[in-house]
Amino acid sequence: MSKQMDENFLKENLKRDLKNRHIQLIALGSAIGVGLFLGSATGIKFTGPSLILSYILVGLVVFIVLRALGEIAVVYPVSGSFSAWADHILGPMAGYITGWTYWFMWTVTVMAEITAVGIYVTFWFPSVPQWIPALISVILITLLNLVAVKVYGETEFWFSIIKIVTILFFIVVGAFIIFFGFGNHGIPTGFSNLYKYGGFFPNGLKGFLFSLIIVVYAYLGIEIVAVTAGEAHDPNVTLPSAIDKVIYRIILFYALPMIVILSIYPWFKIGTFGSPFVESFSKLGIAKAASIINFVVITAALSSTNGGLFSTGRMLYSLSLQKNAPSSFSKLSNNKVPYIGIIFSSIVMLIGVILNYFIPKQVFTIITSVATTGALYVWLLILIMHMKFRGSLEKSELPKYRLPFYPFLNILGIAFLIMVIIVMAFMPDGRIALYVAFPWFGLLIAAYYLFGLNKKSST
Repeated sequence: MSKQMDENFLKENLKRDLKNRHIQLIALGSAIGVGLFLGSATGIKFTGPSLILSYILVGLVVFIVLRALGEIAVVYPVSGSFSAWADHILGPMAGYITGWTYWFMWTVTVMAEITAVGIYVTFWFPSVPQWIPALISVILITLLNLVAVKVYGETEFWFSIIKIVTILFFIVVGAFIIFFGFGNHGIPTGFSNLYKYGGFFPNGLKGFLFSLIIVVYAYLGIEIVAVTAGEAHDPNVTLPSAIDKVIYRIILFYALPMIVILSIYPWFKIGTFGSPFVESFSKLGIAKAASIINFVVITAALSSTNGGLFSTGRMLYSLSLQKNAPSSFSKLSNNKVPYIGIIFSSIVMLIGVILNYFIPKQVFTIITSVATTGALYVWLLILIMHMKFRGSLEKSELPKYRLPFYPFLNILGIAFLIMVIIVMAFMPDGRIALYVAFPWFGLLIAAYYLFGLNKKSST
C-alpha cells in the first residue's frame, strides 16, 4: 500500500508557501470561531455550568481525531488529506464520498458564517439588508484566495491574532472580576455560580447531551490543519507541532472563557441581554463592549469563510486528481492556486446569500445543524481510516509521530461520535440535519454509479 500511495501522492503541484507561523495560527484560529462567540449562549441555556465539561469532553475527542489525522498527514502531506487517503486506504468510493461530503460541509458552513456577518453588520447599520454584507464577504474572501496561498496564510494569521488577543483579554478581565470584584462593587464573584443554582448539571443528563451537538459545531473546521499539509513548507515539523498544542489551546480558549462567564453570571441569566462576552465586558464598565465583540465575531466569521473557501478549493483539486470530479478542478493559476475549484465553491456559497434574502431568521440554525452532521461523518471516517492504516503497517514501518493507545482511543472516539449522532435524532434541529444527510449520501452514491466512477481505476 505504501509504495502505491507514494507514487500517487507525488501528483500534486501546489506551492509550499505556508510557513510554521501560518500553520500554528491556522490550527489555533480554526479552534476559535463563531461557534464559541455565538453558540456559547445557546449551549449554556441547554446545560448550564456543565457546558464547561462539554467543551473539554468534545475537545479530547477532537484531539484524538487530530492525532490520528496527523499520523497519516506527516507520512503523506497532501491537500486532499483524508479524501485522498480514504481513496487508497478504504477504497475509491470512500475517497469520493469523503471528499464531496467535506466540500459540502464547508460550503454549508460558509453559508452560516456569511449569515453571521450579515447579522452582526446590521448591529451597526440596521437599515442594511442582511444579504448585502453576506455577498460582500463571499466576494472579498474569494479574491483573497485567488491571489496566492501565502495571502491566505497571512490573512488567517491576522484574523487569528485578533481572536486570540480578545479571548486572552477577556480571561484576564474575568479573573479580576472573580478574584477582586472589579466592576462588581469590589465584591469578588468567586466560583459559587458554577454550582449554586441547581448544581453543576441543572438541566440533567438530557441538557448535557444536547449541548454536545452545539459544541461539536464550535470545533468544526479544526481538522483544516491537515488540508494545509499539501502547501506546508515543512509538514514533518509544523504539523505535529500544531496538533500537539491543540489540547492546551482547547483548555485555554474554550474551557477557561466558559469558567469565567459562568462564574461571573448565574447561568440562567446569560444570554438575556445578548452575547455572554458582551455582558462580561460590560460588567467592567467598558461602554463599547458590544461593538468590540461585534467586530471580533465578524472577524471570526470571515476567518471561517476564508478557511472554508481554502478547504473546498483544495478538496475539489484533490478529487479531480482522484478522477472523482471534473478535470478542470485540477487546473492551477500561475501562483499554483486551484482557481477553478475556488470560483466554483464561491458560486455555490452564494446560495447562502439567497437564503439570507428569503429566510434571514431561520437560515443560521438550519445550516449549522447540517454542517455538524458533515463534521461528524468526516471525524468518524478519519478514526476508522486510521485503524486500517495502522493495521496495514509492519512494526518497523510505524511513523515516529503517531496516535498513542491504538486502537483503544480510536474505538473510544468512534463510540462517542456515534452517541452524538443518536442524540441529534432527539433534537428538532438535529433531525433536520439527519433528514438532509440521507438524501445527500443517496445522491452521492447514485452519481457514483451514474457517471461510471465505480469503473475507474484508483489513481
